[in-house]
Amino acid sequence: MPATIRPRRIGMIVPSSNTCLEPQTYRILGSRTDVTVHFTRIPVTRIALDDSSDRQFDPAVMREAAQLLATADVDVIAWNGTSGSWLGSAHDHELAAEITGPTGIPATTSTLAYLEAFRTFGTERIGLFTPYTEDVNQQIIASYEREGIKTVDHRALGLSDNESFARVTDDEMRPGSLELAAAAPDALVYLCTNLYGANITAEIEDATGVPVLDSVAVTLWHALKLAGAPLLERRWGRLLG
Repeated sequence: MPATIRPRRIGMIVPSSNTCLEPQTYRILGSRTDVTVHFTRIPVTRIALDDSSDRQFDPAVMREAAQLLATADVDVIAWNGTSGSWLGSAHDHELAAEITGPTGIPATTSTLAYLEAFRTFGTERIGLFTPYTEDVNQQIIASYEREGIKTVDHRALGLSDNESFARVTDDEMRPGSLELAAAAPDALVYLCTNLYGANITAEIEDATGVPVLDSVAVTLWHALKLAGAPLLERRWGRLLG
């Protein structure tokens, strides 16, 4: 007979060219056996402010991917991408509804996870670090402003090829991170699920005293929360622990 008790199952929809979030999610979970994570991919290769980029995040594509994850009897489904941060939160609320409607499974996205974290931790002023181009950052800043989140300073690495984001090194992230922390924001945000920000989260927090919210960790934190599972170790972000 199959076991009647099983680990909590998290389903994640992944940008096809993302090489960070799957291994990083497993790394963050470590040796935990109370939760398993299951992935499916949709075509995403570039980040820009144009129609061809925006079409990658069509709700119908998300719905199809979610229906595949639903066959694994997952407890929650997350779109593990940050597109809603420049397309606007309404876009991601629609995505979540498109996922939950046909599957009956609670859903979130990286953007909705961030907004929940900001509410939970009283975050109103952020330092923003992304691998994106300057115009994408400006769109994100405007979108966050509409949510009551002020960006006190930001850094954009100027990249648009999604695969390249995962090749940004810790050494390339440190200087901008320290500069952003010097502005004393409520939190430093590493915005991109294909960026290995969690690698240096504890280091930057210890050096500056500023909390760090990394996209992979924040999305996993919210998925765990929705699934009713224990949250994260503090080394992946002291607020998330």
